[in-house]
Amino acid sequence: METEPVEAADVFGDRLGLTRRYVDMLSSRGVEWGLLGPREAGRLWSRHVLNSAAAAGVMPEGAHIVDVGSGAGLPGIPLALARPDLGVTLLEPLLRRAEFLELAVDELDLEERVRVVRARAEDHEDVYDVVTARAVGALSKLVPWCEPLLDEGGEMLLIKGASAPDELAKAEKLLRRLRLRADVLSVRADPRSEPTTVVRLRRV
Repeated sequence: METEPVEAADVFGDRLGLTRRYVDMLSSRGVEWGLLGPREAGRLWSRHVLNSAAAAGVMPEGAHIVDVGSGAGLPGIPLALARPDLGVTLLEPLLRRAEFLELAVDELDLEERVRVVRARAEDHEDVYDVVTARAVGALSKLVPWCEPLLDEGGEMLLIKGASAPDELAKAEKLLRRLRLRADVLSVRADPRSEPTTVVRLRRV
């Protein structure tokens, strides 16, 4: 199990205890239920939780956000823990993952701000201030799922890795057709944390 980083206290504040419980859930039931690989248990804080929470700094105040293909709750649950002003919808089509998310929301006492919806993005009809996703697919596949969920004036904040520039190049025609402008942001949960790449897409 990875040692808790010292910056976690500053990132999560008085929700640090809940964040620890979430990390414990990921390392036990998350692995047992097949939501995360066994190797991931040794790097949950740095690779997953703080990586997800890094996007909190670019989320608008009081935004309603949807985490598409939420899986084990990444990035939606760390964002909800880091930013108590956010309303979060965890959108997940697969039963086992949705059941894990319901359990996590209940055990972390997040029911007032976080809801779980079991559905595919293309079948979901609500719209949001922010659409986010992490490790769901390449931009060329992900953007058509996410774009219909954007409220007027909303934005996509998609957590990506080093492949972000290549994915943007491959999705150039798609973005032009959908009239979306892209920016690549490098953000950190805390100045001591590793950087996270976020692709921000806004309507032109």
